[in-house]
Amino acid sequence: MGSIQSQNDLKNAWRGAMILTVAGIITKILSAGYRIPFQNIVGDVGFYIYQQVYPFYGVALILSIYGFPVVISKLVAEQPLAERRAAIHKIMNVSFILLSFLGLLLFISLYVGAREIAILMGDVRLTSIIKVTSFTFLILPIVSTLRGAFQGENNMTPTAVSQVSEQFFRVLFIIGASYFLLVKGESLYTIGAGAMLGSVVGGIVALVLLLFLWRKYKRNEEGKEKTTLTTLEISKVLFIQGFTICISSLLLILLQMIDAFTIYAILIQTGIEEELAKQLKGSYDRGQPLIQLGTVVATAFSLSLVPLITIAKGKNDQQLIKDKVSLSIRVSILIGLGASFGLALLIGPINTMLFKNSFSSDVLFVLSFSILFSSIALTAAAILHGLNKPLLPAGFVLIGVGAKWIMNVGLVPVYGTLGAAFSTVLALAVVAFLLIMSVKKRTGVAIWNTSHVYTLGKAVILMTILLTAYMQVTSLLQWDGRLSATIIAFIGVFLGGAIYLVTILRSSFFQEKELSLLPLGNKITFLLKK
Repeated sequence: MGSIQSQNDLKNAWRGAMILTVAGIITKILSAGYRIPFQNIVGDVGFYIYQQVYPFYGVALILSIYGFPVVISKLVAEQPLAERRAAIHKIMNVSFILLSFLGLLLFISLYVGAREIAILMGDVRLTSIIKVTSFTFLILPIVSTLRGAFQGENNMTPTAVSQVSEQFFRVLFIIGASYFLLVKGESLYTIGAGAMLGSVVGGIVALVLLLFLWRKYKRNEEGKEKTTLTTLEISKVLFIQGFTICISSLLLILLQMIDAFTIYAILIQTGIEEELAKQLKGSYDRGQPLIQLGTVVATAFSLSLVPLITIAKGKNDQQLIKDKVSLSIRVSILIGLGASFGLALLIGPINTMLFKNSFSSDVLFVLSFSILFSSIALTAAAILHGLNKPLLPAGFVLIGVGAKWIMNVGLVPVYGTLGAAFSTVLALAVVAFLLIMSVKKRTGVAIWNTSHVYTLGKAVILMTILLTAYMQVTSLLQWDGRLSATIIAFIGVFLGGAIYLVTILRSSFFQEKELSLLPLGNKITFLLKK
């Protein structure tokens, strides 16, 4: 009977993890994808305005999805069944009070300090947009608490539905409000404030939905049982574990934050005219949705294996841990490498297809390689969390953020936004290397396999040769315009992806049972080398 119960628990844990994984992928695609039509509406200067303030919202989003709800759910799930009902009430009450203080503190800091923050960024006109963004932190406490409570009861659907709904209505509001305000002839800063209001609207949608679902879900009676859990225990776990998880998840957002505070201000200091500096920063920010979308694709496959690692850790199955860790890392490198080189080689037509012109394609070429290192870093961080080692990723992320700031200060005055692109790639490479070495040390997994390196190298070289020749041929056709760029980009993605994938699958990179564990893996096993 115990074995059956254990199997049911594992199945429920797996199903719940998959629900959140799918919701996370949809959320990230929505969060990255809308920026392309938004940039098309407002241009590079309008995109600069929005991206300067976006990292503040990004922090609120990460705290309310990947940080505090995870810790609250873990606290709830760890409570004995006899005390569970009383424990849930206490955990929710304490968490809500503590997070309310935190949310209020962050709101006041941003709202009152908006002008000073804008001055530090070098653009005082950002003040009103920062003030609008600050309201997202007022929604944080109740949303985080409710998501955590649902997840702790192994009910992932409310969290998933609220995440997707929040982003859907946010994106809808941003695109609609931006177009409406532009037609009315409002300034780009007013449009930026309207776009940021969409983040507040999305948060309110998530809040209302969660409150409605909780009202239907909860039982009115609290029960007579008591809990031994203390307020101090809840507080320590909430803040120590919560912030370590948050910092790991904030890697890309914190790098964007460093860019927001340094690039434009440094460009102005070097004598570049304000409007041009804004355009340069805005065109540099075109790389953010590309990095985010590329990383989502890469990590969607590798992170689908992390729940298996967590389950193997619970069963203390060392061989299973090694197998799944090795496969996760391999998949993140495989897809991250292919996405980075593919995007870099096709960046000219892709840039024109998505953003109307090829401005700053050299900068985006460099930024393309961020996908490889961010994919590795996020996968390795998730593995360490699955192995119950959350402090290490947080520390390494802070090292990478510090390195990014130092390199921006040194490189941007000399190389402009190209220097910022190099600093992003190098900072992510540092974090990825530290995390990979940490995973290797704690699992004994051999990260670098000679045959795997040979296969990846061969696949990249063949793809590079094919796409370079393809781009040379298309340049002779002298096709101009966005439609031509779109056709060239789509055909190039198909050709590059096909030769890369077939080269990998016709090698010994995957075994059939490994490939079957990945999303859609069963569909392509026929390509494996027999």
